[in-house]
Amino acid sequence: MMEQLYQEVILDYYRNPRNKGHLDNPQIKACDVNDSCGDEITIEATEKNGKMSEIKFSGQGCAISQSAASMLTEYVQGKSVENIAKLNKEEVLKLLNIPVSGMRLKCALLGFKVLKLGIIEYLGGKNGSSS
Repeated sequence: MMEQLYQEVILDYYRNPRNKGHLDNPQIKACDVNDSCGDEITIEATEKNGKMSEIKFSGQGCAISQSAASMLTEYVQGKSVENIAKLNKEEVLKLLNIPVSGMRLKCALLGFKVLKLGIIEYLGGKNGSSS
């Protein structure tokens, strides 16, 4: 019964994605494709005062990859960029709140992987530019 409820939440995020779209001038931008199924995610974000001020995602793929990306954008909105950089996959999987099989793990974590790539690039560039 509970698993069915969580599956409905996943489908709701898939049908009514939160934070889907593009930003005009993102400071953080990354994209990636899941080679095993073709799912793709792009994440664009802006940081203000050390916090994630705006975040959007775009892409296409299965319900799990798209829902997970949507949930992730909601979760990190307003959080410190440094804390987001410390997020781990277990925390992200907890957001989904459903059992994810090995085959679907890459789908569930694609948005997380993209967000991490973008933040690492952003923080690296930011730290590298300060003299």
